[in-house]
Amino acid sequence: MDLLNTLVDKGLRRELPTREEALAVLATSDDDLLDVVAAAGKVRRQWFGRRVKLNYLVNLKSGLCPEDCSYCSQRLGSKAEILKYTWLKPDEASKAAAAGVAGGAKRVCLVASGRGPTDRDVDRVSKTIEAIKDQNEEVEVCACLGLLSGGQAEKLRAAGADAYNHNLNTSESTYGKITSTHTYADRVDTVQQAQAAGLSACSGLIAGMGESDEDLIDVVFALRDLDPDSVPVNFLIPFEGTPLAEEWNLTPQRALRILAMVRFVCPDVEVRLAGGREVHLRTMQPLALHLVNSIFLGDYLTSEGQAGQSDLEMIADAGFEVEGTDTTTLPQHRGGGGCATACGDAPAETEAAPEVPAARTDLVSVRRRGAGTDLAPNA
Repeated sequence: MDLLNTLVDKGLRRELPTREEALAVLATSDDDLLDVVAAAGKVRRQWFGRRVKLNYLVNLKSGLCPEDCSYCSQRLGSKAEILKYTWLKPDEASKAAAAGVAGGAKRVCLVASGRGPTDRDVDRVSKTIEAIKDQNEEVEVCACLGLLSGGQAEKLRAAGADAYNHNLNTSESTYGKITSTHTYADRVDTVQQAQAAGLSACSGLIAGMGESDEDLIDVVFALRDLDPDSVPVNFLIPFEGTPLAEEWNLTPQRALRILAMVRFVCPDVEVRLAGGREVHLRTMQPLALHLVNSIFLGDYLTSEGQAGQSDLEMIADAGFEVEGTDTTTLPQHRGGGGCATACGDAPAETEAAPEVPAARTDLVSVRRRGAGTDLAPNA
């Protein structure tokens, strides 16, 4: 397909596709899906090899948010039956983070519900960051606390934060339809404050809220213009008790096309498969690893995720490897300080003989139902 060949060539050169080309990716048929995944996979492997970065969420303060974001189970007026609690103490948050680090997470993401932090909240989170860094100096810490006020990003950076997350979520033209208590411009401003303070910017989107293809293209191109280091792609989890509870618009095939489009538009950026992957990709999750180079490990803010061990097994079975804390995620030209030997433009090495996998006797179960037994068959 000429379109895919063009997009691969552009991705390998870090050249931005046209809007028409990006729209065409979303319009490809299910018959062409594997070709789309294979093409975007070439771009992913060029810049990130076969490494998968693991991230772990710690919800510092859950629920009771005064904002009215339609997609969020923590929103004002939400009837979703989620956990609600006030701020975790630094030692509690550090203990929670340690579980993710033990599972292989390279980055810990500290998230708190609310419009934005007070200066006292920033001091509280700073102590939490310091507690985590004391236990795991090499682990990255990303804060996600809402809209920032002047000087707060600098305080978080001084406390040891490496990154700040604040998603654009959807296009500027449709933003007012999902939130009325703050603006799209507010979100852009917070991302820019984080960047100005020297924090690595993390900003992404939510797909599946009823948006058009044009809306998706708008927000991804806006993210490209903002130039964050990481772009999390969330798929709406339609919580009962929220305004978007009936928005079941995604298929696994649609989700994969969206991820491929993001990779083509952001070829050398950490693209993270975030919330909703289990809900919408389901058994197609391993294919997504050919498009993204980063995922969340285990649970999310208010919903449970796939078991962490299952995540690790999925990565290994798909032929990928977990990125270690001693490996720089981003390519050198993005200020990553080097891309180790896994990046596509690294010196070629002699291919080692494939390692023979150890016996997995736990995967083999003797049949004790169906024909020849008194038990019903598995059918």
